[in-house]
Amino acid sequence: MLTNRSHKVGLSCWHLVWATKYRYQMMREVGHKNLVVAAIRKAAHEHRIAVHELEVMPDHVHLLAVLPSGMRDSEAFRVLKGRSAYLVFRNKPHDRLRYPQGHFWSPGGCGVTVGQSDYDKTRQYIQHQQEHHAEAA
Repeated sequence: MLTNRSHKVGLSCWHLVWATKYRYQMMREVGHKNLVVAAIRKAAHEHRIAVHELEVMPDHVHLLAVLPSGMRDSEAFRVLKGRSAYLVFRNKPHDRLRYPQGHFWSPGGCGVTVGQSDYDKTRQYIQHQQEHHAEAA
């Protein structure tokens, strides 16, 4: 999915990581995890963000995505976190009680560009998050 702008061709691929507010393990239940996955995918689709890999852990998210031309990582964080939180709270209003300020996700996150040579390695890293965190425990 290359972007073509005037006299240049480019690809803006990012590994984005963010956590729930207070590191609450909200996605421990399969049903809740599936809701968060669906909410993130819907938010990405609405903003033309191509999701290549997504792993939702109990208290954080790893996403490998291609951002549309001109979109910065900070804007991607804003739309993905904001829209997905809205969708989660709309589908599970009771969850909103745990977050008195209405923020499902913690502020900030980690965004790292992924080049062609690191793409497969990053994708495998995201796919194996379950094993990675099982070893750390």
